[in-house]
Amino acid sequence: MHLFIEVDGIRTHYTDEGEGTPVLLLHGWGSSVDAFLGIRRALSEHFRTIALDFPGFGESDMIPQPWDVGDYVDFTLRFMRALELRDPVLIGHSFGGRVILKMVGSGLANPEKIVLIDSAGVRHRRSLRARIRIAAFKTVKWFLLLPGIRRVSAGLLDRARKHFGSADYNSAPDVLRQTLVRVVNEDLCEYMPHIACPTLLIWGDQDKDTPLSDAKVMESRIPDCGLCVIKGAGHFSFLHSPFEVNAILNSFLGGEQA
Repeated sequence: MHLFIEVDGIRTHYTDEGEGTPVLLLHGWGSSVDAFLGIRRALSEHFRTIALDFPGFGESDMIPQPWDVGDYVDFTLRFMRALELRDPVLIGHSFGGRVILKMVGSGLANPEKIVLIDSAGVRHRRSLRARIRIAAFKTVKWFLLLPGIRRVSAGLLDRARKHFGSADYNSAPDVLRQTLVRVVNEDLCEYMPHIACPTLLIWGDQDKDTPLSDAKVMESRIPDCGLCVIKGAGHFSFLHSPFEVNAILNSFLGGEQA
């Protein structure tokens, strides 16, 4: 069932299906509740399954100003309170996993279990090539914003962003571009040792966005943690191997015995 609720003035879209123990699904950057359709159908047979469109994505309102991970954590907690969700199981893909890591690792939520699918949260040291591209863009941006140049450089800054920026960066409106920069520059490793609940990692071994080495870092830092590797799958392992992932989720969450 597709529903809307207003949270702090933000019209928020979510789905709510099934009955039983609540499970909250948090999507990745640039995605929406639609990506979780297969998981929603599988889990709603045994659980009350809620999927949230983060502000700025899907059918939810745009954020009013640039946010960081903490802002998304706060919003998710307010959403949970609005729906009277008490310590739901949390499942997050990519950026959604990033939100869960900070939320649970900082003690703001105490779920019975969490699942991180191809999750973000480990900051990588940029390659020399990437550092050169960033430095080049900053130089170009500085030059184009000079008082005498700005008047005649209309459109050039956008062209520079498209040339130097990532696909996620280029496809986003400015408020989300600024948010993305804040989000990807935060390393969440310090929160991992403070996650006390059982944690399942599901990862595609061909993931190029959040590589399997990130899962190894999380597995070593989160105390009660197990890793399931999906062979041949990329960053969206739950879409590449839906039957395998859904079976793993049902087993971990106890759905087979529900």
